[in-house]
Amino acid sequence: MTILYLLGIRIFQILVVIISPFNQKAKLWLNGRKNIFGRLSEHINKNEKVVWFHCASLGEFEQGRPVIEAFKQKYSNYKVLLTFYSPSGYEIRRNYEFADYIYYLPLDTPYNARKFVEIVNPKMVFFIKYEFWYFFLKEIHKKGIPLYLVSGIFRENQRFFKKAAVKSRKMLMWFTHFFVQNEESKRLLQSIKIETITITGDTRFDRVYAITQKAKDLPLAEKFSKNNKVLVAGSTWKPDEDLLIKYFNENKKELKLIIAPHEVHKENIERIINSIKSNKVVKYSEASLDNINEAKVLIIDGIGFLSSIYRYGTIAYIGGGFGKGIHNILEAATFGLPILFGPNHLKFKEAVDLKKRGGAISVSNYFELEASLNNFLINEKQTFETSRICSNYVKENTGATEKILNLIYH
Repeated sequence: MTILYLLGIRIFQILVVIISPFNQKAKLWLNGRKNIFGRLSEHINKNEKVVWFHCASLGEFEQGRPVIEAFKQKYSNYKVLLTFYSPSGYEIRRNYEFADYIYYLPLDTPYNARKFVEIVNPKMVFFIKYEFWYFFLKEIHKKGIPLYLVSGIFRENQRFFKKAAVKSRKMLMWFTHFFVQNEESKRLLQSIKIETITITGDTRFDRVYAITQKAKDLPLAEKFSKNNKVLVAGSTWKPDEDLLIKYFNENKKELKLIIAPHEVHKENIERIINSIKSNKVVKYSEASLDNINEAKVLIIDGIGFLSSIYRYGTIAYIGGGFGKGIHNILEAATFGLPILFGPNHLKFKEAVDLKKRGGAISVSNYFELEASLNNFLINEKQTFETSRICSNYVKENTGATEKILNLIYH
């Protein structure tokens, strides 16, 4: 199994090298790992106490972030090393203030794992959610370093729970403790004789709840939304935007629209603007207190605003449900917005939970979107109740970070 695994790793590396001249993400992935051991040796002092957090990408970082920040506050004598596998995490968070060292994770080979762990010499290691790199985990275990999985979530169809998955399952045995999101994950781990498990929930709830306490004031968004009903469409893709803009173009109800697309490059922003019939459209980068009041559509053409934008909304639509899967719905829920999203949401526990409670609605086509939006706009009592369900759901699920810090060995 390990020979085939290594072969797969090497083939992947070769493919990245081949496509890197033509693919920016591949180029960043490759360049970010150049001379990594030299840079690590230069920056990390062997006499320092280092705790290592690893995230696959930006989404996993947001889950690990509350733990990183709480750990740093509680154990200020530790240096924090943060690693990413993907450029989409590293490039955005390369200057994250609560980490002392931020690097890409080297390719998972026996040599890289040995060299990395030798240089870093971590006192504790936290992997976030579902990152399982065989040789790194093996080396950490071999050195006797406490190893934790944070916000873990497991499903029955994962390779660990197949009958022939002896090697894959072995990786799980190397963890010191699992902090999992739900009872199902605990049951699955127990089915393969793992007992070092605590259900702590999802650390993202702590993060999004903190956002409500520290949300940025955005005067332009505040003036745009004042005394108006506003639909905030967050992290949208073209299939989402096609439905939303059709609704906006065809309905004359008093509803303003904020679109924060997942892709904010110029061509995509222009495509969205050209599909809107109203001439009262303004880009956030060009908005002013003079022109924002008359606008009917506000397009967020930058990043870093969305988590604070939701506070100015009446209803939220979360994108991605007509593609690979919906984006983060908790940032909208924490501000008490009723939530709509597309059909591909079943892998997201919070989406399923909120649907069952009546705080969110899944739409599969334009007619379902139209009916749901019209109902929210007409039925204020239902909108208020849906809002209450969403905000209460976030509050009820906070506290995972504190549980984890209270249980780790230090």
